[in-house]
Amino acid sequence: MLRTLLTAAATAALLLLPPATQAQPADLIVTNAKIATLDAAATTAQALAVREGRIVAVGNAAQVRAFSGPITRTVDAGGRTVIPGLIDSHMHAVRAALSYSTEVNWIGAGSIGEAMDRIRAAAARARPGGWLIVAGGWTEQQFAERRRPTAAELQEAAPNHPVYVQLFYEAVAMTPKALEALGVPAGTLPAGMKPAADGAPGWMTGDIVGISALFDKLPKPTYDDNLAGTRAFFRELNRLGITGLVDPGGFSIAPSQYAALFELWREKALTLRVAYSVFAQKPGAELQEFRELTQMLPMGFGDDMLKFNGLGERVTLAMYNNNFPDAAAKEKFHELIKWAAMRKLAVTIHWQENGSVEHLLGLYEKLNAEVPIKDLRWSIAHLDDASPETLARMKALGIGWTMQDAMYFQGDRALATRGDAARRMPPIGSALRTGVNVGAGTDAHRVASYNPFVALQWMLDGRTVSGKAMRGADETPTREQALRLYTVGSAWFSFDEARRGTLEVGKLADFAILDQDFFSVPLERIGRTVSLMTVVGGRVVYAARPFDAAGTSVAAAP
Repeated sequence: MLRTLLTAAATAALLLLPPATQAQPADLIVTNAKIATLDAAATTAQALAVREGRIVAVGNAAQVRAFSGPITRTVDAGGRTVIPGLIDSHMHAVRAALSYSTEVNWIGAGSIGEAMDRIRAAAARARPGGWLIVAGGWTEQQFAERRRPTAAELQEAAPNHPVYVQLFYEAVAMTPKALEALGVPAGTLPAGMKPAADGAPGWMTGDIVGISALFDKLPKPTYDDNLAGTRAFFRELNRLGITGLVDPGGFSIAPSQYAALFELWREKALTLRVAYSVFAQKPGAELQEFRELTQMLPMGFGDDMLKFNGLGERVTLAMYNNNFPDAAAKEKFHELIKWAAMRKLAVTIHWQENGSVEHLLGLYEKLNAEVPIKDLRWSIAHLDDASPETLARMKALGIGWTMQDAMYFQGDRALATRGDAARRMPPIGSALRTGVNVGAGTDAHRVASYNPFVALQWMLDGRTVSGKAMRGADETPTREQALRLYTVGSAWFSFDEARRGTLEVGKLADFAILDQDFFSVPLERIGRTVSLMTVVGGRVVYAARPFDAAGTSVAAAP
């Protein structure tokens, strides 16, 4: 439980600021708030002050008021809760942003009817014959009907447009116009695809590589679409209190497609902090590809808003989603990770199954005897069924775990196939007790929603999107622990835990004023939380009433 009074340590920290520093007025002061600092003492403060992008005071109203000056902007939070800005430790945000302004979003749709209404609305806005693409972030379990829409329903909703719908990396539905536009002969399926096993009309299946290859054949948004989408998607994340993310790269995104992100960075128009990795796109030539991509990118290159964060999430194709790698695949992987370790590059890798993670950890342990990796912030993504033994080995190697809310969307299936074993998926409590560094996130947007409060609610109540109770109490964190995993926990993966993730003097001023109290609202309402004002580096990047331009002198930055 967060403490409700400013501790003596926090007071001392405030008073120890140099007199000259205290004499300079703040740029921004937030007062009359319930500020969850998430410092080591779990302090709750009432006010904070920001100058030049950093926090210069945290305390009670009288203490912080001393930093007010003629140019200081003051925001009365009205007793609302303030939290450190949320950081998603594993989100494919750069790729999602490229097409955000052109895609159809089914996140949160509660029925097939609502999903079809979104298709119809998109068709009304689209140019004649333009593609309508639902790239992911949904599951049939979120619909009241508990099924996927049929191709006929998609066709009826948008008869004059090609429609493509993707479900995770497992299944795809395409209307006849879509198949025709890709040159697929009538009565056949695209290369690498086969009819859905359940016989769902219009649906086909494939593996992650095949579906990604199919997606690559779809028309690409224009560069202007990329810019507009990146601005809009990042602002949408800001609306949900997100101030930073770690992006592991991904399929279907070439180096040239980072141009929109880089342009906004150059213009100082980014509204959240991005730490990005490079993802192998050339099977069989991964080491050469990484050498070429990183020769002008030392680890950490960039600034507080955008920086290079190493290699991920596919390091070599032969070890990606492969539970039975042979000796040749392991040797090639070892060569690459040794090269990365010698250059002190961080590495994050996609690994799903605890039953096969021995292949990965054995290689890491072998490498660690040659080139120490403990301080390189390497990490494993996913691994929802990690055993206590696996977590202990990760801890010994200094390997962190980026944990996502996949079981919110896929937990019903896990319960059906794994039974009681699914109730410790993912093993959040075990990881915390072992001391593994854990960062929370979503893996958005093709396989999940990007909403952090949906993920936080799931972390706490363990219920799937259909409402089934899943995770047991031993693996369920407290509210404070869950929030730490989404803030300072995630900051660890970009070497930033000493700079952000808590609201303490000297740290970057990234925070959000919430519309409801995360710590006391009923669990079932946490997922509906939004930010009313989000601040990144002291700059207001999102504001809604009563903190928008109409309700306060503090307006959202352009």
